[in-house]
Amino acid sequence: MMNKEILKTISVLYVEDENDVREFTSKLLSSLLQNVYVAQNGLEGLKIFEEHKDDIDLIVSDINMPKMDGLSMCEAIKKINPEIPLVITSAHNDTNFLKRSIEIGVTTYAMKPIDLYQLIESIVKAMEPIILKRKLIELNLSLESKIEQEISKIKSILDAQDNIIIVTNKEEITNVNKKFLDFFGVDNFDEFIATKKNIFDFFEEEFGFITKEQINKQESWIKYIKELHEIDRIVKIRGASEEEKIFAINVDYYDNKDDYYVFSLTDITKLKEKSNLLEYQASHDKLTGLFNRNRFDEIYEKEIKRARRYENDLSIIIFDVDDFKIVNDTYGHQVGDEVLKEISQLMLNNVREQDITVRWGGEEFLILLPQTNLEGAILAANKIKTAINEHSFTDKSLAITGSFGVAQLLNEDSEKDFILRADKFLYEAKKTGKNKVIS
Repeated sequence: MMNKEILKTISVLYVEDENDVREFTSKLLSSLLQNVYVAQNGLEGLKIFEEHKDDIDLIVSDINMPKMDGLSMCEAIKKINPEIPLVITSAHNDTNFLKRSIEIGVTTYAMKPIDLYQLIESIVKAMEPIILKRKLIELNLSLESKIEQEISKIKSILDAQDNIIIVTNKEEITNVNKKFLDFFGVDNFDEFIATKKNIFDFFEEEFGFITKEQINKQESWIKYIKELHEIDRIVKIRGASEEEKIFAINVDYYDNKDDYYVFSLTDITKLKEKSNLLEYQASHDKLTGLFNRNRFDEIYEKEIKRARRYENDLSIIIFDVDDFKIVNDTYGHQVGDEVLKEISQLMLNNVREQDITVRWGGEEFLILLPQTNLEGAILAANKIKTAINEHSFTDKSLAITGSFGVAQLLNEDSEKDFILRADKFLYEAKKTGKNKVIS
C-alpha cells in the first residue's frame, strides 16, 4: 500500500531519453513527490545530480540513452553518494544488464512499458530504509527508552515499511515490524521475544551467504557486514512457511547510551535467481549442462598454477565420438543431440566430483583431473570408454564408441602445449582404428 506521507518527502532525479515517456511520467511523479529533477540523458542527469546532490534522495533512470547510458551514470553517482537508492526502468532482461546492475548496487527495477503504480511501489521500497532512519533521527529517539514512550508513532513507522525491519542491540532483537512478524508466523513481538533468538540465528548456513558461523568469528560483526561488497551482503532465511528467501541486508548504526542497529532486509529472491540462472547459462553448455570453453578457460589457468605451486599431478583427457557425422546424417541432428547428452551423463557418472568436465567442441569433450597422474587418467579414460561401449544410445539402440587422448602436465609444458599433447594423442587414436585410449 502506498504511503502518501512518505512520497511527499521524496525528491527524485528522473532520467529518460524518450520525450513522450519522460514528459508523461515526470508529470505524474511531480503530482506525488516533493520534487522531480528531469534529465534526457545520463550526462545531463549526472550534471544535475552534482548540482543538487544534497536535495536528491533517489535516482530513477532508463538504461539505453545517448551521450551516457543509465548504468554508467548510476555508477558515477554511486561514487559521489554510495548510499543513494537506484531504480532502473528498462525493457532489458539480459545477462550484462542484470550482472552490472547488481555490481553497481541497483536497488530495484521497473520493467517497461512503465506501470506507474509499480514504479511508485519501487520508489517507496527503495526509500524505506532511508525514510526510517530519517524519521528516527527527526524524532530524536533512543531506540530503547523512547521507543516505549512513542510506541504508536514508532510502530506506524516500522509497519509502513515493505522491507523486513529489525531493531537490535548487541545481544537481542528489541523491535520488529509487521512484515517480520508475518514472515516468521508470529502474532506479536512478545511472542517472538519468548523464543530468545538473535537475528543471526535465522541465517541459513549455506555457502555464498552470510552465516551465523561467519558472524561469530568476527571481532566486529557490524564492521564485517558494512565492509562486504553489496553483491556479497546477502543472507538466506527460512520463514514460517518453510520457504527460503534471499535478502539483501542493510545495517544502520545508532550511537546512544547503548549500541543499536536497524537491519533492513530487502527480498531479492527473484533477482538473485535470475542472476544465478544467467551466470549458469554464461558458463555452461546449453545442450549437455557441462562447462563451456569460456568457463574452462577461467578454471584452467588456476588449476595449472595450483598444480605447479603445490607440486601436484594434473592430467587431461580429450575424447570425441567416433563417426558422429554418420549418426547425424542417418538419424538427424535431434538424435545426435540425444547421443551427446547421454554421453555427457555417462561421463559425469564416471568421474570424481573435483574433476572438471567440459564440452570442448561439437562432439568433443574434455576432462581436467586435478591431483591425478597419467596412470590414473588412463584408468579414468578407459572407464568412460567402457561405459560408452556398453551403453545403448537413444530409442534407436545405437552402438557408439569414442577415441581418447590422455596427457599429464610436464614441467616444461605451457598451458597450450599441455592441451595440444592430449589433442595429438586423440588424433593418433582416431587415425589408428578409433575406440581406444592413447597417451
